[in-house]
Amino acid sequence: MLALVRIEIFSDIVCPWCFVGQSRLAAALAKRPEIPVEVIWLPFELNPAMPPEGRPRAEYLLERFGDVNRFADAQRQLQQIGEQEGIRFNFTGIQRMPNTRRAHVLLAHARRVNPDVQTRLARILFEAYFSEGLDIADPSCLVELARRVGLEGIAADRTLDDPDLHAEVQALESLAARWNVSGVPTFIFDRHTGFSGAQPVEVFERAMDSVLAQVRDS
Repeated sequence: MLALVRIEIFSDIVCPWCFVGQSRLAAALAKRPEIPVEVIWLPFELNPAMPPEGRPRAEYLLERFGDVNRFADAQRQLQQIGEQEGIRFNFTGIQRMPNTRRAHVLLAHARRVNPDVQTRLARILFEAYFSEGLDIADPSCLVELARRVGLEGIAADRTLDDPDLHAEVQALESLAARWNVSGVPTFIFDRHTGFSGAQPVEVFERAMDSVLAQVRDS
């Protein structure tokens, strides 16, 4: 019987390459169905100083970069890549730049329920933001997204301001700093090997094979 491979992923919901990375990891896992894995999503807030309610996206881009269209070329490239990955990037539909702390808290709650539920929720959060243009800083939106993966609404609502889960998210973000994680997505395989970026599917496969080889040799 093959050993369980744990894959830890530092990401943020507002990172489009994290969405691409999630899709490519899923494709790699589908090509290696014989390998038992546990996927854990870990927080890395790209805009931790964002107000809890978020801000209008155009206003945020103008203030930070001086041009709301600065990333137009990159967005077109991402849309083309997304089409190949089964992702619909709808950048014009995104009206708000959210604070993602509560989204990460909800993901931490989902992990306590079941890591597979957490992975399904991560995908739904990416789709909600990048494809549907939903405001994932809005607690009512998060509760509805939690229901999509079978999480109970009232429990999810209470979770969003749970001090223990907020402390857990902060501790995990401190862990990222100690591990010198400086960007997302970052994928760590059994704490033996890892890489940053939404690498091709073949890179994910090689990483899993490398971990299994090390386990067999130990």
